[in-house]
Amino acid sequence: MASLMAHVAGWNHVACALFITFDIVARSLFGFSSQATVEVTGYMLAGGIAWGLAHTLARRAHIRVDVLVNRLAPRRRAWLHILSLALLLGLSVFITWAAWELVDESALFNAHDNSALRVPMVVPQGIWCFGIAAFVVMAAVLLAESIMSVLLGDPEAVDALLGARTLEDETAEALEAVAMAKEAP
Repeated sequence: MASLMAHVAGWNHVACALFITFDIVARSLFGFSSQATVEVTGYMLAGGIAWGLAHTLARRAHIRVDVLVNRLAPRRRAWLHILSLALLLGLSVFITWAAWELVDESALFNAHDNSALRVPMVVPQGIWCFGIAAFVVMAAVLLAESIMSVLLGDPEAVDALLGARTLEDETAEALEAVAMAKEAP
């Protein structure tokens, strides 16, 4: 699910770039504008970012600074990864709750944006909230899996799930991408 959401988010960003490009060209060459580019692309970017969060977490692609953690023994490192993920989960639950409150309030007041399109705010806010909620689910699943791995005596599995990507991980991914490129027609 997270991978599908990331692909949708990626194509959403491509569509956003095309929309902005069209608006710039139309304004420069033909003298008209869509009148809603800023609002719509803002919604698209917010939704795209939120929809990419779960996949980013699953691929261990978040920016991290692990200078000290990487020097620890695997068991201690695993518990620090778990603590870090638990704190991230707590923050993301709070953000999801606040996002849902925003969606609920927009629905209550039948809020619309100020553009010519008069988009009901529930739509972009709901898409954004769904992406953040998917991130919460991914973080909760990874946290449960990590805790089980430590309790079963496999701290290295936690490092594989939550640790910073290693040079070997990056190399394997690059080789896989090259192999896939060669297979493509």
